[in-house]
Amino acid sequence: MALALVGALLGVWTVRRSFPETSGELALPGLESAVTVLRDEHGVAHVYADTTHDLFMAQGFTHAQDRFWEMDFRRHVTAGRTAELFGPDQVATDAYLRTMGWRHVAEQEYELLDPDTQDYLDSYAQGVNAWLDGHDGAEASLEYGLLSALNGGHTIEPWTPADSLAWLKAMAWDLGGNLQQETERAQLVAAGLSEEQVDELYPAYPFDEHEPITDTDELNGVAADGGTEDAEDAGAEDARADERRAPRDRRSPGEPDTDGSPVPDTDAAADAHSAPALPEAALPAVTGVVEGAERLPALLGPTGPDLGSNSWVVSGDHTESGLPLLANDPHLGASMPSTWYQIGLHCTELTEACPFDVSGFSFSGLPGVIIGQNESIAWGFTNLNPDVMDLYVERIDGDGYVVDDEVRPLETREETIAVAGGDDVEITVRSTHHGPLLSDAEAGADLAGIAEEPAVAEEDGEDGEGGEYAVALSWTALEPGTTADSIFTLNRARDWSDFRTAASLFGVPAQNLVYADNEGNIGYQAPGLVPVRGEGDGRYPAPGWDPAYDWQEYIPFDELPSVYNPESGVIVTANQSGVDADYPYRLTDDWDYGYRAQRIHDRLDEAIADGPVTSETMSDIQLDSFHASAEVVTPHLLDAEVDGTAGRAQDLLRDWDLRTDPDSAGAAFYQATWRHLLPLLFDELDPVVMNGSSRGMYVVGELLADPDSAWWDGEEADGRDAVLSAAMTAAADELTELLGDDPADWRWGDLHTLTATHESFGTSGIGPVEWLFNRGPVESSGGSSIVNATGWDPHEGYGITAVPSMRMVVDLADRDASTWIHLTGNSGHAFHPNYDDQLPLWSEGGTLPFVVSEEAVRDAATDELTLTP
Repeated sequence: MALALVGALLGVWTVRRSFPETSGELALPGLESAVTVLRDEHGVAHVYADTTHDLFMAQGFTHAQDRFWEMDFRRHVTAGRTAELFGPDQVATDAYLRTMGWRHVAEQEYELLDPDTQDYLDSYAQGVNAWLDGHDGAEASLEYGLLSALNGGHTIEPWTPADSLAWLKAMAWDLGGNLQQETERAQLVAAGLSEEQVDELYPAYPFDEHEPITDTDELNGVAADGGTEDAEDAGAEDARADERRAPRDRRSPGEPDTDGSPVPDTDAAADAHSAPALPEAALPAVTGVVEGAERLPALLGPTGPDLGSNSWVVSGDHTESGLPLLANDPHLGASMPSTWYQIGLHCTELTEACPFDVSGFSFSGLPGVIIGQNESIAWGFTNLNPDVMDLYVERIDGDGYVVDDEVRPLETREETIAVAGGDDVEITVRSTHHGPLLSDAEAGADLAGIAEEPAVAEEDGEDGEGGEYAVALSWTALEPGTTADSIFTLNRARDWSDFRTAASLFGVPAQNLVYADNEGNIGYQAPGLVPVRGEGDGRYPAPGWDPAYDWQEYIPFDELPSVYNPESGVIVTANQSGVDADYPYRLTDDWDYGYRAQRIHDRLDEAIADGPVTSETMSDIQLDSFHASAEVVTPHLLDAEVDGTAGRAQDLLRDWDLRTDPDSAGAAFYQATWRHLLPLLFDELDPVVMNGSSRGMYVVGELLADPDSAWWDGEEADGRDAVLSAAMTAAADELTELLGDDPADWRWGDLHTLTATHESFGTSGIGPVEWLFNRGPVESSGGSSIVNATGWDPHEGYGITAVPSMRMVVDLADRDASTWIHLTGNSGHAFHPNYDDQLPLWSEGGTLPFVVSEEAVRDAATDELTLTP
């Protein structure tokens, strides 16, 4: 008994020794003057400092206090150094990441940044390192104690600005483009599907059913012919933004320069589909790249079609206060701790030298605030998701590669992967002007099969015999950019002009930015680097040896979609098409199909008609669980013949209100039917091709209207009604086993649960270790392509894999009346009270007060820490 008590007390001491000191006074060498850090009962920190140096130094210190393991883990991931922590199993993933070169690009990026931005990054790193001076091993975090037990420990290195910048590459990867869709289409064509069949699986966006974000005729700055128009208050964009929009070394020798030269006919490019025939021997090429990419979710958090976001802004014409309301809820992989860290950064006196009074959601490891509000404006992000990734098949010739019948030298660099418990691994990274050869990475080693026959040889009249071939990735995030400048410019923006200046510096990931200010203005701006292609449209891998397929330039910033004070007084972005069919450039063909966006529009129309719109209205819409796609599918299910338990379950659908609330039996049966419908309908396809995404929902809706389609011909069930009956029968059988034999007792919430999973130790397979760090399960309403976007993978089960990672509503009439919440809690220390204190409230749809004025912050504060020089 005594030994057990000692062990328990030792365990408590080990866990608590890394908890941060949040009250009293601490010396922080390097500060210029005293800094105050106020925290509320949820651990939300507000920093008050006299200078920007002290402000960002204190932010670095505060982030490190609460989240340093997360920060350290992230920098190892982005640098391709996870094998240093976890051993040989991570070598292949590290090789893939080293080949992409996120850290390599981040180191170059620092030199491009504005001197003020460099100072902020330096100050932040100084604050992190000041905390590290007194913390090591288990004193830094429980994870380090566990790591020591598993592999003998780990030496923590000082923090650098490149560590901060590299995390932006990880976010760009999560939200970056259509690499998987491009690969899937290539595989389908190579497997024998016609282009028409592939287009049925990847249909055009339904503009007549779901509103895009913008109407070309109403865009500020973009004319229908692709030119620019003057827009009032459009703002003066930073000259550096214009310079960076011409791709580096994209054009081949002999091609005209981008300055003043003609660019491809974008209208023609928009109509062209480049679907090169892919010989079967080339399949390992495109497959291997994606197989390597599939290793990353275990490190970066789950990815998939449910990553996206909702945001919308309503002008004062429709609100109770007469000033705008802004809502945002980004949808990201469910992780423990949450992606976000809530913080306020306040200069004690706003001056030109110290211009920050900003509060919102930050990334641990990066200074500044990503989404939030300052004393003048508020903003939110959703993913624009343009096509900014292309695969190029390269013809290798010795130490070079072929372009237009000439051999260019391959660029190379050597990388050493250190391995805990093993020998170092040396790799050589090779690159062409298109980008790194991902096929060289061990994770994509099976790409060697491409040497037998190039993926696109048939289209270009090549016989494809002999020689070596490889696959390169062109991706906007692999060129150094100025996104970090954008974050700080955004944090200190005072009006629409400043906001657009910040947006012009935002390179990757390309986002939808919504805006509101305390003067009553609202706006939308799409920033980011979006390539203009020559031949091809980015839907399929391209022949690297043909310069006609190279990227020619980026869409000029002034011609990206932008709207200011639209007549409707409403802007909605939810990953639907950013533009209508008349927009002169191709952004992508792989949009979300707009179910969430249209539902938000419909709810706002109702709210405006009932008027006025309030902050509570906005929060209520964020929790909307209506399943718009089910409105199309359910009538067909009711017409199909089933009996027994399936027949009784079918009756549930007759009275179902199409809402996916936790207590709903109809939702449980419908979602189970959907889970079984997909493999029955698309039995000839790899399951990953048709998942539970909005694309799958739209395709099924179209096929239901065409009972004679060949897609309904299956091995287990033949014909539309037979397939629907079989899906309902299988669903009823599964739910009987899981939830009992009375359909009335089935609950969606019993199936649709979330376990917040620690990114590094949460899937270790060691029960006690997972118990230490994971939290949950909790249930939630919603589902895939529902406004309350709690995504799930029908091929894996009903568990929640992607979530509204935070929910925020900003009231521009009363900043302290704003609300917010994120998935877990502000602390990254297991068993700290703020580790998971927001999770139950998040699952119930609750929010917390988002106070930002010093008076309100002090009223809410439970801890006050003074940092002294």
